[in-house]
Amino acid sequence: MQYSDLDDFLARGSSALAKGPIAMIFVEDETEVDSTLRHHLDCGFKSVLALMPDAFSLAEDVAPRVERIGHTLPETQQFQDTVNKIIAAAPGLWMFYCFNTEYLFYPFCETRTVGEMLAFHTEERRDAMLAYVVDLYAGDLNRHPDAVALEDAHLDRSGYYALARTGGAHDHPMDRQLDFHGGLRWRYEEHIPEARRKIDRIAIFKAKQGLKVDFRHLFNDEEYNTYACPWHNNLTAAIASFRTAKALRRNPGSRYEIDSFRWHNSVRFEWHSRQFLDLGLMEPGQWF
Repeated sequence: MQYSDLDDFLARGSSALAKGPIAMIFVEDETEVDSTLRHHLDCGFKSVLALMPDAFSLAEDVAPRVERIGHTLPETQQFQDTVNKIIAAAPGLWMFYCFNTEYLFYPFCETRTVGEMLAFHTEERRDAMLAYVVDLYAGDLNRHPDAVALEDAHLDRSGYYALARTGGAHDHPMDRQLDFHGGLRWRYEEHIPEARRKIDRIAIFKAKQGLKVDFRHLFNDEEYNTYACPWHNNLTAAIASFRTAKALRRNPGSRYEIDSFRWHNSVRFEWHSRQFLDLGLMEPGQWF
């Protein structure tokens, strides 16, 4: 189905919000739009919402399978406004959001659907799931000047760390909350605003009345922002993302200072959840 804008979708698209999980894909440019949508359709989401400008095209095999919503994301409008409206429209459903050139991976995603994974997560009384946004980048920027290349994708195998997240009236460490760092946002932090340097994102969550996400990818319910329950480790996911590499190549302040994103800790991305598990960038919890 195709909708002129978000209000049109919320008025006429009730069938797409009848059953979860739902994927919201924000399309910022025309880079790898079809591959992003195909990947999340293959994950098993019941509905995939493609929020994208009307001028962008979709492949013939993709267009009939997604809910296309006319949408632009200018600098003055943050993604969370749209996410929060969809949360309010479909309380009780599991939801996921990302941007084009980002690809969700979760433990054993090659053989199990996202619905199966979330059924287990629900049994563990969890209403949200932490995801690490792992930066991808082309190995050869001469061949791929925008840093996006699925067949030549690399990631950092080390350099990730966590800091205590503080808050509250006395700025004390928050219970089971950490700010995670690493990847290109760590290596090129001088080009990244401080508020955008962390790589954690509560990207998968169960909608409920009054729930809201902010520009930091955090929710107004603090339990949603925790990485695990108090009694054992829980599932986490990874989002393989070219978004930071793409931005660093498009920003005039960084483009001419970076000849290559590769360093001694770069490895080729295998497009498999096993690699994230081996690198400690994903947690299977009690799910086997």
